[in-house]
Amino acid sequence: MCADRPKHPTLKATFAERAKGASHPLSNYLLRLMELKQSNLCLSADVTSARELLHLADKVGPSIVVLKTHYDILAGWDYHPQTGTGAKLGSLARKHGFLIFEDRKFGDIGHTVQMQYTGGTARIIDWAHIVNVNMVPGKAAVQGLAEAAAKWRSRVNYEVKTSVSVGTPFPMSSTRRMEPRTTRATGISVQGRWLRQVPTNGTTTVEKEALPPYERGLLILAQMSSTGNFMNEEYTQACVEAAREHKDFVMGFVSQENLNSSPTDSFLHMTPGCQLPPEGEEENGAVMGDGLGQNYNTPAKLVGLCGTDIIIVGRGIIKAGDPQAEAKRYRDRAWTAYQKRTSQ
Repeated sequence: MCADRPKHPTLKATFAERAKGASHPLSNYLLRLMELKQSNLCLSADVTSARELLHLADKVGPSIVVLKTHYDILAGWDYHPQTGTGAKLGSLARKHGFLIFEDRKFGDIGHTVQMQYTGGTARIIDWAHIVNVNMVPGKAAVQGLAEAAAKWRSRVNYEVKTSVSVGTPFPMSSTRRMEPRTTRATGISVQGRWLRQVPTNGTTTVEKEALPPYERGLLILAQMSSTGNFMNEEYTQACVEAAREHKDFVMGFVSQENLNSSPTDSFLHMTPGCQLPPEGEEENGAVMGDGLGQNYNTPAKLVGLCGTDIIIVGRGIIKAGDPQAEAKRYRDRAWTAYQKRTSQ
């Protein structure tokens, strides 16, 4: 865990600085959103019903920048493309400002993963901004998903914008005016294509922002937090090579540490297996596992020592007595660790 790698410049750069050089439009969007919301938290919404998922996303949305889903474990998922669960998640993403990450872990030959991504009842590509791949079948799986996303994108009437908006990317033809809203937890309000950062002194700075790019992105599953997994150094290096070959589609990695090593690497890293000790207890690195192979570490260790960008938290928030308050606690701890890492 957290190998002794050379320190990469992205570890000290702020999210805003990294956004300027991001090669993937969604990475640019996400990095700027993180800076605006002052959050590097992803909620792993591992609940058992679509109703629970939507309720949780609405309550915790102000504290997160990514919502991670497992649509195939949910009872009551509505597959209707316009009014179903995916569409409702998109509405909540626009309301609160987060991206949707379907943790599908595609792991088959290129042709098969293309069909799983774009077809079937779920049509994941239509509602999930980000998916991931288990690269055990080889680099062809990444190539297959990249080609599928390119074909899908070419069929959509869209206009690429490079600036940030709070909400889910959607075609210009389907744009509709949103009612003004304010999320107190983040100090961000949304009015159509306007995003406002509201300082605590009562004044308001307003920046006009366009719709985010209508794109899709991929994370490569390079490392896991479970005991005894088979993702060795050779496999992880192959993941890094595949990411470099598809920078127009691969945003980064699900990993346990920062894998940027080349001067041109600017990949994002999201890390599961994060848990805080009870309120008031000292953070001391490792936290007891779940008895089923999952190992836990604190935000301070994952962000500060291992160099991850976004912590992925599931049961630590979902099982809390007050998920909203607990999400804010995780967000605050992870953001503090990021500020210390970048010496802010």
